[in-house]
Amino acid sequence: MGCNKEFCKDYLELKAEEASCYDLFRIFYSCELEKKKFLDAPEGTDKIRGIQRRWIVFVSVSMQRFLLSVRKPMNIIGSKVELLLNYPSCNGGLLKLFFNIILGEVIRPDMKSENFMSMIGQLDWRVDLDETKNVGDNYNGPSLAIMAAKLSYENEAFTKKVITHNWQMDFIKFYSFWNAYQEVYTTQAIMFQDKVEDSNLVVVAFRGTIPYNADHWITDVDLSWYELEGVGKLHAGFMKALGLQKNKGWPKEIDESPDQKLFAYYQIRKELKMILSKNEKAKFILAGHSLGGALAILFAAILTMHEEEWLLDRLEGVYTFGQPRVGDPQFGNFMKDKFYKYDVKYYRHVYSNDMVPRLPYDDTTFFKHFGSCLYYNSFYNGKVVEEEPNKNYFSVLWFFPMLLIAVYEFIRGFILPWTKGSHYREDWFQTMFRMVGFVIRGLSAHTPIDYVNLTRLGSILHLPKSAHQDQDQDRHKDD
Repeated sequence: MGCNKEFCKDYLELKAEEASCYDLFRIFYSCELEKKKFLDAPEGTDKIRGIQRRWIVFVSVSMQRFLLSVRKPMNIIGSKVELLLNYPSCNGGLLKLFFNIILGEVIRPDMKSENFMSMIGQLDWRVDLDETKNVGDNYNGPSLAIMAAKLSYENEAFTKKVITHNWQMDFIKFYSFWNAYQEVYTTQAIMFQDKVEDSNLVVVAFRGTIPYNADHWITDVDLSWYELEGVGKLHAGFMKALGLQKNKGWPKEIDESPDQKLFAYYQIRKELKMILSKNEKAKFILAGHSLGGALAILFAAILTMHEEEWLLDRLEGVYTFGQPRVGDPQFGNFMKDKFYKYDVKYYRHVYSNDMVPRLPYDDTTFFKHFGSCLYYNSFYNGKVVEEEPNKNYFSVLWFFPMLLIAVYEFIRGFILPWTKGSHYREDWFQTMFRMVGFVIRGLSAHTPIDYVNLTRLGSILHLPKSAHQDQDQDRHKDD
Protein backbone atom coordinates (compact mmCIF):
# COMPACT_ATOMS: atom_id res chain seq x y z
CA MET A 1 0.00 0.00 0.00
CA GLY A 2 1.04 3.61 -0.53
CA CYS A 3 1.20 4.63 3.10
CA ASN A 4 2.76 3.39 6.29
CA LYS A 5 0.31 3.26 9.22
CA GLU A 6 3.03 4.42 11.62
CA PHE A 7 2.76 8.02 10.44
CA CYS A 8 -0.46 8.07 8.44
CA LYS A 9 -3.90 7.49 9.88
CA ASP A 10 -5.68 7.35 6.53
CA TYR A 11 -4.86 8.10 2.89
CA LEU A 12 -5.97 8.33 -0.71
CA GLU A 13 -3.53 8.06 -3.60
CA LEU A 14 -4.45 8.58 -7.24
CA LYS A 15 -2.13 6.93 -9.77
CA ALA A 16 -3.21 8.47 -13.05
CA GLU A 17 -0.54 6.63 -15.01
CA GLU A 18 -2.31 3.36 -14.14
CA ALA A 19 -5.77 4.54 -15.28
CA SER A 20 -7.14 3.37 -18.63
CA CYS A 21 -9.93 5.10 -20.57
CA TYR A 22 -12.29 2.41 -19.31
CA ASP A 23 -11.21 3.13 -15.71
CA LEU A 24 -12.22 6.77 -16.14
CA PHE A 25 -15.80 5.74 -16.88
CA ARG A 26 -15.83 3.22 -14.05
CA ILE A 27 -15.19 6.05 -11.59
CA PHE A 28 -18.87 6.95 -11.86
CA TYR A 29 -20.39 3.54 -11.06
CA SER A 30 -17.81 1.19 -9.50
CA CYS A 31 -18.54 0.24 -5.86
CA GLU A 32 -14.96 -0.81 -5.03
CA LEU A 33 -12.71 1.83 -6.48
CA GLU A 34 -10.04 1.20 -3.85
CA LYS A 35 -9.36 -2.14 -5.56
CA LYS A 36 -8.52 -0.49 -8.89
CA LYS A 37 -4.89 0.03 -9.85
CA PHE A 38 -5.23 3.78 -10.27
CA LEU A 39 -6.61 4.37 -6.76
CA ASP A 40 -4.91 3.32 -3.54
CA ALA A 41 -6.86 3.51 -0.27
CA PRO A 42 -7.51 1.22 2.73
CA GLU A 43 -9.83 -1.61 1.76
CA GLY A 44 -13.40 -1.45 2.94
CA THR A 45 -13.58 2.35 2.79
CA ASP A 46 -15.33 4.59 0.31
CA LYS A 47 -13.36 7.81 -0.04
CA ILE A 48 -15.36 9.22 -2.90
CA ARG A 49 -18.98 8.51 -2.08
CA GLY A 50 -21.46 10.58 -4.12
CA ILE A 51 -21.58 11.73 -7.73
CA GLN A 52 -19.98 15.12 -7.01
CA ARG A 53 -16.86 13.61 -5.46
CA ARG A 54 -16.63 10.99 -8.18
CA TRP A 55 -16.79 13.82 -10.70
CA ILE A 56 -13.95 15.57 -8.85
CA VAL A 57 -11.80 12.43 -9.04
CA PHE A 58 -12.68 11.99 -12.72
CA VAL A 59 -11.56 15.53 -13.52
CA SER A 60 -8.34 15.12 -11.53
CA VAL A 61 -7.36 11.81 -13.11
CA SER A 62 -8.34 12.99 -16.61
CA MET A 63 -6.25 16.15 -16.32
CA GLN A 64 -3.30 14.18 -15.01
CA ARG A 65 -3.60 11.69 -17.87
CA PHE A 66 -3.61 14.52 -20.39
CA LEU A 67 -0.59 16.18 -18.80
CA LEU A 68 1.26 12.86 -18.74
CA SER A 69 0.60 12.44 -22.47
CA VAL A 70 2.06 15.86 -23.31
CA ARG A 71 4.79 15.91 -20.66
CA LYS A 72 7.74 15.33 -23.00
CA PRO A 73 6.77 17.69 -25.85
CA MET A 74 5.62 20.29 -23.32
CA ASN A 75 9.05 20.26 -21.65
CA ILE A 76 10.99 20.26 -24.93
CA ILE A 77 9.00 23.09 -26.49
CA GLY A 78 8.95 25.13 -23.28
CA SER A 79 12.69 24.86 -22.68
CA LYS A 80 13.41 25.73 -26.34
CA VAL A 81 11.17 28.79 -26.16
CA GLU A 82 12.88 29.85 -22.91
CA LEU A 83 16.28 29.49 -24.60
CA LEU A 84 15.20 31.47 -27.68
CA LEU A 85 13.85 34.29 -25.52
CA ASN A 86 17.34 34.78 -24.06
CA TYR A 87 19.14 35.19 -27.41
CA PRO A 88 18.45 38.96 -27.72
CA SER A 89 19.75 39.77 -24.21
CA CYS A 90 22.85 37.60 -24.66
CA ASN A 91 23.65 39.26 -27.98
CA GLY A 92 23.11 42.87 -27.00
CA GLY A 93 19.55 43.30 -28.24
CA LEU A 94 17.47 42.34 -31.27
CA LEU A 95 19.38 44.55 -33.72
CA LYS A 96 22.79 43.22 -32.72
CA LEU A 97 21.41 39.67 -32.73
CA PHE A 98 20.34 40.23 -36.34
CA PHE A 99 23.86 41.34 -37.35
CA ASN A 100 25.42 38.48 -35.36
CA ILE A 101 23.27 36.02 -37.30
CA ILE A 102 24.48 37.51 -40.60
CA LEU A 103 28.12 37.43 -39.45
CA GLY A 104 27.77 33.94 -37.94
CA GLU A 105 28.81 35.22 -34.51
CA VAL A 106 25.70 34.47 -32.52
CA ILE A 107 26.34 34.00 -28.79
CA ARG A 108 24.40 31.02 -27.40
CA PRO A 109 22.76 31.70 -24.02
CA ASP A 110 24.29 29.92 -21.02
CA MET A 111 21.47 28.62 -18.82
CA LYS A 112 23.69 28.96 -15.73
CA SER A 113 24.88 32.50 -16.36
CA GLU A 114 23.81 35.59 -14.42
CA ASN A 115 22.20 36.99 -17.58
CA PHE A 116 19.93 34.03 -18.34
CA MET A 117 16.30 34.68 -17.39
CA SER A 118 13.65 32.01 -16.90
CA MET A 119 10.30 32.03 -18.72
CA ILE A 120 8.71 33.49 -15.57
CA GLY A 121 11.32 36.23 -15.66
CA GLN A 122 10.59 36.85 -19.33
CA LEU A 123 6.91 37.26 -18.44
CA ASP A 124 7.86 39.93 -15.90
CA TRP A 125 11.27 41.46 -16.52
CA ARG A 126 11.30 43.66 -13.37
CA VAL A 127 13.99 42.79 -10.83
CA ASP A 128 14.23 45.97 -8.74
CA LEU A 129 12.28 46.36 -5.51
CA ASP A 130 9.50 48.91 -5.20
CA GLU A 131 11.27 52.22 -4.57
CA THR A 132 8.28 53.61 -2.68
CA LYS A 133 8.69 51.06 0.10
CA ASN A 134 11.55 50.38 2.50
CA VAL A 135 12.44 47.00 3.97
CA GLY A 136 11.52 48.27 7.40
CA ASP A 137 8.02 49.36 6.42
CA ASN A 138 5.22 47.74 8.40
CA TYR A 139 3.48 46.40 5.32
CA ASN A 140 6.43 45.93 3.00
CA GLY A 141 6.21 42.15 3.51
CA PRO A 142 4.06 41.31 0.45
CA SER A 143 6.06 43.60 -1.87
CA LEU A 144 9.37 42.01 -0.87
CA ALA A 145 7.84 38.52 -0.69
CA ILE A 146 6.47 38.48 -4.26
CA MET A 147 9.77 39.73 -5.66
CA ALA A 148 11.60 37.00 -3.73
CA ALA A 149 9.09 34.40 -4.91
CA LYS A 150 9.53 35.57 -8.50
CA LEU A 151 13.32 35.52 -8.17
CA SER A 152 13.25 31.91 -6.93
CA TYR A 153 12.45 30.79 -10.50
CA GLU A 154 15.88 31.95 -11.70
CA ASN A 155 19.26 30.18 -11.65
CA GLU A 156 21.75 30.66 -8.83
CA ALA A 157 24.02 33.16 -10.60
CA PHE A 158 21.12 35.40 -11.65
CA THR A 159 19.58 35.22 -8.18
CA LYS A 160 22.82 36.12 -6.44
CA LYS A 161 23.44 39.08 -8.77
CA VAL A 162 19.99 40.59 -8.19
CA ILE A 163 20.06 40.16 -4.39
CA THR A 164 23.57 41.55 -3.91
CA HIS A 165 23.69 44.17 -6.68
CA ASN A 166 20.10 45.36 -7.25
CA TRP A 167 18.71 44.87 -3.76
CA GLN A 168 21.93 45.50 -1.80
CA MET A 169 21.18 42.53 0.48
CA ASP A 170 23.09 39.46 1.57
CA PHE A 171 22.65 36.31 -0.51
CA ILE A 172 22.75 33.21 1.71
CA LYS A 173 22.06 30.20 -0.48
CA PHE A 174 20.33 28.71 -3.50
CA TYR A 175 18.93 25.25 -2.76
CA SER A 176 17.93 22.22 -4.79
CA PHE A 177 16.25 19.59 -2.63
CA TRP A 178 15.68 15.85 -2.96
CA ASN A 179 12.29 14.20 -3.35
CA ALA A 180 12.55 10.69 -1.87
CA TYR A 181 9.42 9.47 -3.68
CA GLN A 182 10.31 10.65 -7.18
CA GLU A 183 14.05 10.16 -6.49
CA VAL A 184 14.99 13.41 -8.21
CA TYR A 185 15.70 16.98 -7.15
CA THR A 186 12.28 18.59 -7.53
CA THR A 187 12.26 21.46 -5.04
CA GLN A 188 14.19 24.73 -5.25
CA ALA A 189 14.34 27.59 -2.79
CA ILE A 190 16.42 30.68 -2.06
CA MET A 191 17.41 32.30 1.23
CA PHE A 192 18.77 35.80 1.84
CA GLN A 193 18.84 38.48 4.55
CA ASP A 194 18.57 42.25 4.55
CA LYS A 195 22.20 42.75 5.56
CA VAL A 196 25.32 40.75 6.45
CA GLU A 197 25.76 41.88 10.05
CA ASP A 198 22.95 42.30 12.58
CA SER A 199 20.33 41.22 10.09
CA ASN A 200 16.74 42.08 10.99
CA LEU A 201 15.01 39.95 8.39
CA VAL A 202 15.67 36.61 6.71
CA VAL A 203 13.64 35.63 3.65
CA VAL A 204 12.94 32.08 2.48
CA ALA A 205 11.23 31.80 -0.91
CA PHE A 206 10.17 28.52 -2.55
CA ARG A 207 10.08 28.10 -6.32
CA GLY A 208 6.63 27.55 -7.79
CA THR A 209 5.12 25.86 -10.80
CA ILE A 210 7.28 26.14 -13.93
CA PRO A 211 4.93 26.92 -16.85
CA TYR A 212 6.15 24.11 -19.11
CA ASN A 213 6.77 21.49 -16.38
CA ALA A 214 3.88 19.00 -16.66
CA ASP A 215 4.92 17.26 -13.42
CA HIS A 216 4.37 20.49 -11.48
CA TRP A 217 0.90 20.92 -12.97
CA ILE A 218 0.11 17.26 -12.23
CA THR A 219 0.97 17.92 -8.58
CA ASP A 220 -1.32 20.97 -8.55
CA VAL A 221 -4.37 19.04 -9.80
CA ASP A 222 -3.70 15.82 -7.89
CA LEU A 223 -6.17 14.93 -5.11
CA SER A 224 -3.91 12.48 -3.27
CA TRP A 225 -3.66 13.06 0.46
CA TYR A 226 -2.31 11.58 3.70
CA GLU A 227 -4.13 12.12 6.98
CA LEU A 228 -1.91 12.94 9.94
CA GLU A 229 -3.44 12.29 13.34
CA GLY A 230 -4.51 15.47 15.09
CA VAL A 231 -3.64 17.59 12.06
CA GLY A 232 -5.88 16.54 9.17
CA LYS A 233 -5.51 15.60 5.54
CA LEU A 234 -2.55 17.09 3.70
CA HIS A 235 -1.72 17.11 0.00
CA ALA A 236 0.59 14.16 -0.66
CA GLY A 237 2.52 15.72 -3.54
CA PHE A 238 3.34 18.92 -1.66
CA MET A 239 4.50 16.95 1.39
CA LYS A 240 6.78 14.79 -0.76
CA ALA A 241 8.30 17.89 -2.36
CA LEU A 242 8.96 19.42 1.07
CA GLY A 243 10.78 16.36 2.42
CA LEU A 244 8.31 13.68 3.57
CA GLN A 245 10.37 10.65 4.61
CA LYS A 246 9.55 7.25 3.13
CA ASN A 247 7.92 4.95 5.71
CA LYS A 248 8.59 7.54 8.43
CA GLY A 249 6.48 10.57 7.63
CA TRP A 250 7.72 13.64 9.50
CA PRO A 251 10.17 12.58 12.22
CA LYS A 252 11.47 15.57 14.14
CA GLU A 253 15.08 14.71 13.30
CA ILE A 254 16.64 12.73 10.42
CA ASP A 255 20.04 11.34 9.56
CA GLU A 256 22.48 14.16 8.73
CA SER A 257 25.43 12.11 7.52
CA PRO A 258 27.63 13.69 4.81
CA ASP A 259 26.21 11.45 2.08
CA GLN A 260 22.58 12.14 3.06
CA LYS A 261 20.48 13.91 0.45
CA LEU A 262 19.16 17.35 1.45
CA PHE A 263 15.42 17.63 2.16
CA ALA A 264 13.76 21.04 2.01
CA TYR A 265 12.09 21.22 5.42
CA TYR A 266 14.96 19.81 7.46
CA GLN A 267 17.76 21.76 5.78
CA ILE A 268 15.96 25.11 5.79
CA ARG A 269 14.95 24.64 9.43
CA LYS A 270 18.58 23.92 10.32
CA GLU A 271 19.88 26.99 8.44
CA LEU A 272 17.26 29.26 10.00
CA LYS A 273 18.17 28.19 13.52
CA MET A 274 21.84 28.88 12.84
CA ILE A 275 21.28 32.31 11.23
CA LEU A 276 18.62 33.60 13.63
CA SER A 277 20.63 32.58 16.69
CA LYS A 278 23.14 35.30 15.79
CA ASN A 279 20.62 38.08 16.38
CA GLU A 280 17.83 37.74 18.92
CA LYS A 281 15.80 40.51 17.24
CA ALA A 282 15.88 39.03 13.73
CA LYS A 283 12.71 37.63 12.16
CA PHE A 284 12.06 35.55 9.06
CA ILE A 285 9.33 35.34 6.46
CA LEU A 286 8.21 32.51 4.19
CA ALA A 287 7.17 33.29 0.63
CA GLY A 288 6.11 31.49 -2.49
CA HIS A 289 4.13 31.81 -5.69
CA SER A 290 1.94 28.96 -6.98
CA LEU A 291 3.36 25.60 -5.85
CA GLY A 292 5.94 27.60 -3.88
CA GLY A 293 3.14 29.16 -1.84
CA ALA A 294 1.86 25.69 -0.92
CA LEU A 295 5.35 24.71 0.24
CA ALA A 296 5.66 27.92 2.28
CA ILE A 297 2.49 27.35 4.28
CA LEU A 298 3.25 23.63 4.60
CA PHE A 299 6.70 24.46 6.00
CA ALA A 300 5.01 26.51 8.72
CA ALA A 301 2.60 23.62 9.34
CA ILE A 302 5.39 21.11 9.96
CA LEU A 303 7.09 23.58 12.31
CA THR A 304 3.87 23.65 14.37
CA MET A 305 3.62 19.84 14.28
CA HIS A 306 7.14 19.62 15.68
CA GLU A 307 6.38 22.34 18.24
CA GLU A 308 9.31 24.45 17.09
CA GLU A 309 8.27 27.31 19.38
CA TRP A 310 11.56 29.20 19.13
CA LEU A 311 11.30 29.40 15.33
CA LEU A 312 7.57 30.12 15.33
CA ASP A 313 8.16 33.07 17.65
CA ARG A 314 10.61 34.42 15.06
CA LEU A 315 8.25 33.86 12.11
CA GLU A 316 7.05 37.31 11.04
CA GLY A 317 4.61 36.01 8.43
CA VAL A 318 3.77 33.67 5.57
CA TYR A 319 3.09 35.40 2.24
CA THR A 320 1.69 33.34 -0.62
CA PHE A 321 0.57 34.31 -4.11
CA GLY A 322 -1.66 32.17 -6.31
CA GLN A 323 -1.33 29.31 -3.83
CA PRO A 324 -3.21 26.02 -4.42
CA ARG A 325 -5.10 24.32 -1.60
CA VAL A 326 -2.98 22.33 0.85
CA GLY A 327 -5.29 20.51 3.28
CA ASP A 328 -8.82 19.79 4.49
CA PRO A 329 -10.97 21.81 6.95
CA GLN A 330 -9.48 19.96 9.94
CA PHE A 331 -6.01 21.04 8.82
CA GLY A 332 -7.30 24.60 8.44
CA ASN A 333 -8.63 24.65 12.00
CA PHE A 334 -5.37 23.17 13.27
CA MET A 335 -3.37 25.92 11.55
CA LYS A 336 -5.65 28.74 12.68
CA ASP A 337 -5.30 27.61 16.29
CA LYS A 338 -1.51 27.41 16.02
CA PHE A 339 -1.16 30.73 14.20
CA TYR A 340 -3.40 32.29 16.85
CA LYS A 341 -1.15 30.90 19.58
CA TYR A 342 2.08 32.20 18.03
CA ASP A 343 0.52 35.33 16.45
CA VAL A 344 1.77 34.42 12.96
CA LYS A 345 0.46 36.49 10.04
CA TYR A 346 -0.74 34.55 7.00
CA TYR A 347 -1.45 36.57 3.85
CA ARG A 348 -2.87 34.49 0.99
CA HIS A 349 -3.03 36.74 -2.08
CA VAL A 350 -5.31 35.83 -4.98
CA TYR A 351 -5.50 37.85 -8.19
CA SER A 352 -8.74 37.93 -10.18
CA ASN A 353 -9.36 34.69 -12.15
CA ASP A 354 -6.04 33.00 -11.37
CA MET A 355 -6.85 29.31 -11.81
CA VAL A 356 -4.30 27.78 -9.41
CA PRO A 357 -5.86 29.01 -6.11
CA ARG A 358 -8.98 27.17 -7.28
CA LEU A 359 -7.00 23.88 -7.36
CA PRO A 360 -7.29 21.14 -6.22
CA TYR A 361 -11.10 21.12 -6.20
CA ASP A 362 -12.73 22.64 -3.12
CA ASP A 363 -14.52 19.96 -1.10
CA THR A 364 -14.87 19.36 2.63
CA THR A 365 -13.64 15.77 2.23
CA PHE A 366 -10.60 16.72 0.18
CA PHE A 367 -9.20 20.26 0.20
CA LYS A 368 -10.20 23.70 1.45
CA HIS A 369 -8.37 26.99 1.97
CA PHE A 370 -8.14 28.45 5.45
CA GLY A 371 -7.62 31.93 6.82
CA SER A 372 -8.42 35.22 5.13
CA CYS A 373 -8.01 35.60 1.38
CA LEU A 374 -6.65 38.92 0.11
CA TYR A 375 -8.52 39.04 -3.18
CA TYR A 376 -7.73 41.60 -5.88
CA ASN A 377 -9.81 42.17 -9.00
CA SER A 378 -8.47 43.14 -12.43
CA PHE A 379 -8.39 46.82 -11.35
CA TYR A 380 -6.11 45.79 -8.44
CA ASN A 381 -8.76 46.78 -5.92
CA GLY A 382 -8.49 44.42 -2.98
CA LYS A 383 -10.70 43.16 -0.23
CA VAL A 384 -10.48 40.56 2.53
CA VAL A 385 -12.80 37.64 1.87
CA GLU A 386 -13.27 34.15 3.25
CA GLU A 387 -12.92 32.56 -0.21
CA GLU A 388 -12.16 33.90 -3.68
CA PRO A 389 -15.11 34.16 -6.13
CA ASN A 390 -15.73 31.16 -8.41
CA LYS A 391 -13.78 29.03 -5.97
CA ASN A 392 -13.80 25.93 -8.20
CA TYR A 393 -12.97 27.64 -11.50
CA PHE A 394 -15.14 25.38 -13.69
CA SER A 395 -18.45 27.23 -13.19
CA VAL A 396 -20.39 27.74 -16.44
CA LEU A 397 -21.75 31.03 -15.09
CA TRP A 398 -18.23 32.47 -15.04
CA PHE A 399 -17.36 31.51 -18.63
CA PHE A 400 -18.18 34.85 -20.29
CA PRO A 401 -17.19 37.12 -17.35
CA MET A 402 -13.76 35.45 -17.31
CA LEU A 403 -13.40 35.98 -21.06
CA LEU A 404 -14.30 39.66 -20.75
CA ILE A 405 -11.78 40.11 -17.93
CA ALA A 406 -9.08 38.39 -20.03
CA VAL A 407 -9.79 40.84 -22.88
CA TYR A 408 -9.59 43.77 -20.46
CA GLU A 409 -6.25 42.50 -19.07
CA PHE A 410 -4.91 42.39 -22.63
CA ILE A 411 -5.99 45.99 -23.28
CA ARG A 412 -4.80 47.13 -19.85
CA GLY A 413 -1.24 46.12 -20.78
CA PHE A 414 -1.19 49.01 -23.28
CA ILE A 415 -2.77 51.50 -20.87
CA LEU A 416 -0.76 51.02 -17.64
CA PRO A 417 2.59 52.33 -19.00
CA TRP A 418 0.87 55.62 -19.90
CA THR A 419 -0.97 56.00 -16.61
CA LYS A 420 1.45 54.45 -14.10
CA GLY A 421 4.89 54.60 -15.71
CA SER A 422 7.33 52.55 -17.78
CA HIS A 423 7.75 49.96 -15.00
CA TYR A 424 4.36 48.59 -16.02
CA ARG A 425 5.19 48.16 -19.70
CA GLU A 426 4.46 44.70 -21.14
CA ASP A 427 6.59 43.55 -24.08
CA TRP A 428 5.54 41.36 -27.01
CA PHE A 429 5.97 38.06 -25.13
CA GLN A 430 3.91 39.23 -22.17
CA THR A 431 1.24 40.50 -24.57
CA MET A 432 1.12 37.16 -26.38
CA PHE A 433 0.73 35.33 -23.09
CA ARG A 434 -2.17 37.60 -22.17
CA MET A 435 -3.88 36.22 -25.28
CA VAL A 436 -3.58 32.70 -23.87
CA GLY A 437 -6.17 33.84 -21.34
CA PHE A 438 -8.71 34.05 -24.16
CA VAL A 439 -8.49 30.26 -24.53
CA ILE A 440 -7.49 29.00 -21.08
CA ARG A 441 -9.25 31.31 -18.67
CA GLY A 442 -7.18 32.19 -15.64
CA LEU A 443 -3.84 30.86 -16.88
CA SER A 444 -2.38 34.21 -17.90
CA ALA A 445 -3.67 35.63 -14.59
CA HIS A 446 -1.42 33.22 -12.69
CA THR A 447 1.95 34.70 -13.66
CA PRO A 448 3.75 36.89 -11.08
CA ILE A 449 3.34 40.09 -13.13
CA ASP A 450 -0.13 40.79 -11.72
CA TYR A 451 0.92 39.85 -8.20
CA VAL A 452 3.81 42.30 -8.39
CA ASN A 453 1.39 44.93 -9.70
CA LEU A 454 -1.16 44.41 -6.94
CA THR A 455 1.50 44.87 -4.23
CA ARG A 456 2.50 48.18 -5.88
CA LEU A 457 -0.78 49.53 -7.21
CA GLY A 458 -3.34 47.67 -5.14
CA SER A 459 -5.23 48.89 -2.14
CA ILE A 460 -7.12 46.97 0.49
CA LEU A 461 -9.22 48.01 3.47
CA HIS A 462 -9.34 46.42 6.90
CA LEU A 463 -6.26 44.27 6.35
CA PRO A 464 -6.00 41.55 9.05
CA LYS A 465 -2.88 42.37 11.05
CA SER A 466 -2.52 39.06 12.81
CA ALA A 467 -3.84 35.59 13.30
CA HIS A 468 -5.65 36.92 16.37
CA GLN A 469 -7.76 39.19 14.20
CA ASP A 470 -8.52 36.32 11.79
CA GLN A 471 -9.55 34.11 14.69
CA ASP A 472 -11.69 36.84 16.24
CA GLN A 473 -13.50 37.31 12.92
CA ASP A 474 -14.23 33.57 12.75
CA ARG A 475 -15.59 33.58 16.30
CA HIS A 476 -17.76 36.60 15.56
CA LYS A 477 -19.28 34.79 12.57
CA ASP A 478 -19.99 31.74 14.70
CA ASP A 479 -21.76 33.92 17.28
